[in-house]
Amino acid sequence: MSRPRIWVSQPLFDDLLAPLREHADVVTTADVAEHSPAQIATALRDVDGALVTLNERIDGTAIAQAQHLRAVANVGVGYNNLDVAALAAVGVAATNTPDVLTETTADFAWALLLATARRVTEAERWLRSGAWTQWSFDRLLGADVHGATLGILGMGRIGQAIARRAAGFDMRVVYHNRSRVPDAVEAACRARWVPFQDLLAEADHLVLVLPYSASSHHVIDAAALAAMKPTATLVNLARGGIVDDSALAEALAAGRIAGAGLDVFEGEPVVHERLLACDNVVLTPHIASASHATRRAMVALAVANLAAALGLGPRAGDPPNLVPGSALPRLPSP
Repeated sequence: MSRPRIWVSQPLFDDLLAPLREHADVVTTADVAEHSPAQIATALRDVDGALVTLNERIDGTAIAQAQHLRAVANVGVGYNNLDVAALAAVGVAATNTPDVLTETTADFAWALLLATARRVTEAERWLRSGAWTQWSFDRLLGADVHGATLGILGMGRIGQAIARRAAGFDMRVVYHNRSRVPDAVEAACRARWVPFQDLLAEADHLVLVLPYSASSHHVIDAAALAAMKPTATLVNLARGGIVDDSALAEALAAGRIAGAGLDVFEGEPVVHERLLACDNVVLTPHIASASHATRRAMVALAVANLAAALGLGPRAGDPPNLVPGSALPRLPSP
């Protein structure tokens, strides 16, 4: 039997691909690439498995001619770049990398929250411009974090990790989720479930960590922003599309909320031009999980998922991190 073939869509940590190379022919991508749909379809046509990132949209069209494809391993906890239903319909397994990025992402949520509340990047830009010629008592006044109310929309692993950190700032924590988390989790997080509208009204600092789906598209729209305190800040490190970026830019420019910290955007890497023009927004390029150790752990887990799905070596078996709705991998083609 011939060795399986695997496509790696972006440059990753090459040493971590060794478990795949031992049992399969691995086709890597030398440089960071923006693959067109046609290029993705071509790359998948003759491979058994693929290791992809959020940059690659894998849908029914991409796999229409991929008769050998059995598994797609996403390097990330989010997987809205995968059409899971289309993959499942033809027996292609889809996996992600949960857990390994939880704590690092929660750390970064606090970096964004603090930078937004205390106007850190705005202050740095002002200083670098040469505008600071004399200390002023009322210059660049921000919002306190300690003792304030932290709102969390989405109380999964990352939301809970963010909430646990709030104890060090003596914050009240309110959250909204589709369903309440268990009492023990609420107690550990010192968090209280509230309806969505109450979350908007109560939060001094609102952090978004919910998955992207059709139901969460633009959940933070003009009406939601209008329901927030004018002194409140908003942090989004979930996915672009959860926030209506145009409505947010308008609210920031008009002072309807005090500030925002954004790590994700609609249509990224393109950022809404009106957001770029706002002083009261902290902008980062989708780096919430970007610590060296965490990114290596994500790749290692994706490799393990793919090896299991394709039955390679000692890791063969059911993939440990199938995404909801995924099929088990189909049998290899003869």
